[in-house]
Amino acid sequence: MAEETPPIVELAEWFQTPPGQYALAWERAQVDALVADVFGFQAWQVGLAEHDLLRANRMPFKGYVGTEMPTPDEARLRQGCVVAEPEALPFASQTIDLLVLPHAFECTDDPHRVLREAERVLVPEGRVIISGFNPWSLWGARNAMPGMEAWLPQPVSSQVSLPRMKDWLKLMSLEAEPGRFGCYAPACRTETWLRRWRFMDRYGARWWSLGGAVYVMAATKRVAAMRLIGPAWKTKPRRAAAASAVVSRSVGSSS
Repeated sequence: MAEETPPIVELAEWFQTPPGQYALAWERAQVDALVADVFGFQAWQVGLAEHDLLRANRMPFKGYVGTEMPTPDEARLRQGCVVAEPEALPFASQTIDLLVLPHAFECTDDPHRVLREAERVLVPEGRVIISGFNPWSLWGARNAMPGMEAWLPQPVSSQVSLPRMKDWLKLMSLEAEPGRFGCYAPACRTETWLRRWRFMDRYGARWWSLGGAVYVMAATKRVAAMRLIGPAWKTKPRRAAAASAVVSRSVGSSS
């Protein structure tokens, strides 16, 4: 019996096709903008080692974790690489400042567990970036048509819509930001036809903003009653209260 190809690997192969390149180019531009101003010490990308989605971030440590070890050339782009499942990240709780999850929820049998792991490892005020396919798009409709060849990779069977993702994040105390949709061209397999339909990216974003084939969103981990305290040297020392002067006055004059 042939060994089954991991879902994330099949997805990586699909991203090498013309529609995959079209979607990936849009995703990378959105992720670059979202991670550029996220500060801290550790940033990790989960899956899709072929694509460096942390390239625009300036943290001192940027690593990769996934089910397959990246190639030597891909590993050289990171400060560390770990083989692990996204459902069981090998990190201590509250140690990661930024986590990028490209299509991680579509390539797992337990998306809720992936989300719980992301919440666990993020520091307070840490950020998570998520991308996914939109089931309410032309691509999603094409993929769901019975009797037709699957449009998206076979592992991508449980697409998670953006509203549902926001509901999940809210339950995990992760504050979601407005999502971004892109790739409005119909399901075309060739670069020629994708280029002919590219005008829909302009009109689709204006008239059918929720119909993009791909979405990218960010969320921040919030901790109740957390108070950020600045460095001790910024705290001004309190001045001692001035001593009250007591004046004794004699009443009346002596005879």
